[in-house]
Amino acid sequence: MRFLRSKYLQQLLAGRGNGMVKIITGVRRCGKSFLLFDIFRSHLLSEGVSEDHIIALTLDQRDMKTLRNPDKLLGYIDSRLTADNRTHYIILDEIQMVEDFVEVLLTLMRKPNTEVYVSGSNSKFLSSDVVTEFRGRGDEIRVYPLSLSEYMEGTGLDYLTAAKYYFVYGGLPQVALMEDMQKKEDFLRTMTEVTYLRDVVDRNHLRNEEGMRELIRILASTVASSTNPTKIADTFKSVAKLRITETTVRQYIAYLQNAFLVEEALRYDIKGRRYIGAENKYYFVDPGIRNAVLNFRQIDDGHLMENIIYNELRMRGYLVDVGRVETWQIVNGKRVRKNLEVDFVVNRGSQRYYIQSAYEMPSSDKKAQEEHSLKLVDDSFRKIILVHEDILPRRDEKGIVTMGLKQFLTDVHAIEIA
Repeated sequence: MRFLRSKYLQQLLAGRGNGMVKIITGVRRCGKSFLLFDIFRSHLLSEGVSEDHIIALTLDQRDMKTLRNPDKLLGYIDSRLTADNRTHYIILDEIQMVEDFVEVLLTLMRKPNTEVYVSGSNSKFLSSDVVTEFRGRGDEIRVYPLSLSEYMEGTGLDYLTAAKYYFVYGGLPQVALMEDMQKKEDFLRTMTEVTYLRDVVDRNHLRNEEGMRELIRILASTVASSTNPTKIADTFKSVAKLRITETTVRQYIAYLQNAFLVEEALRYDIKGRRYIGAENKYYFVDPGIRNAVLNFRQIDDGHLMENIIYNELRMRGYLVDVGRVETWQIVNGKRVRKNLEVDFVVNRGSQRYYIQSAYEMPSSDKKAQEEHSLKLVDDSFRKIILVHEDILPRRDEKGIVTMGLKQFLTDVHAIEIA
């Protein structure tokens, strides 16, 4: 089985000639190295690029120890550059092993007829650290774990079978290739405990390791639910019996974001057209990692479906917020203001979509509930309800489209043509 990662290959190819260092980021084990050293390299060879014009180095290997010295690395690469006008492709993995690696990359970027591609481990090589250093001279390509479509393509499984595994074990390529369920669980537990959390604790020199562990458990338990640092700090006090300030909670969440483990969806006032400092939502970059944090308990299909939809939208290049729309209702004879939620306000360029995630809508009351907030949005952008059931798309008299999750996950243009 092989995962082609065609979308990311196209991004690598599209970046050629832009004069920037191509920085490949993403959570550990999502397939960054395979993308560069196998998929991208094979494509270059198929285009006719000669072997001697591809300089590919994995710098964490023992036989590369000498080249971790910045001057020796530059000297070695210089010795491989030939005096012709053909492009040399320099591919460096685990670049954080090299001292002063930002200076090294800037030096390589200025060499004529070169394209530079780098990736590294999250403990030191992070988007927030590295891309900022380049100040417009770095082109970040964010790699996610497998989408469900990629999972199906690589494993050959049908949608129902693939989705059954994907909701529980997620899309890390190595996990997808395992056939034994116990091995999947054991691997995810080990990666979560020994690699992901260890990276965050060590990199940020955290003294309160248990506090970080409890935080990630809280975020996993409340995935796709509105929360904020104040609420989380209160949960620490009441449930975990730990005293952690709001400021510390906010900082710990930032550490998890920098490690690409979770993403934050900000709350957006749709009518007021502004972000509001209220409760946001947090989503895990991979459902398998989220489930492993909770030892594969609390497999809530509704919340996991919302997490998977969020990830899919982000993989497709959309910016995603949580929408709020204000309305007034009569309660006990009094006019009361109420805030309703739109699960996703989705933007890319001039495109915008409002999306509700509804695992099931068995009754007319449930359907009315999901539609109500969308009907309160008085603009002309598409409004969509995604349901778990595999149905043909249907549009009501208000223009609201109800679509099955299968169509959304397997057709990248589904919401554009709905």
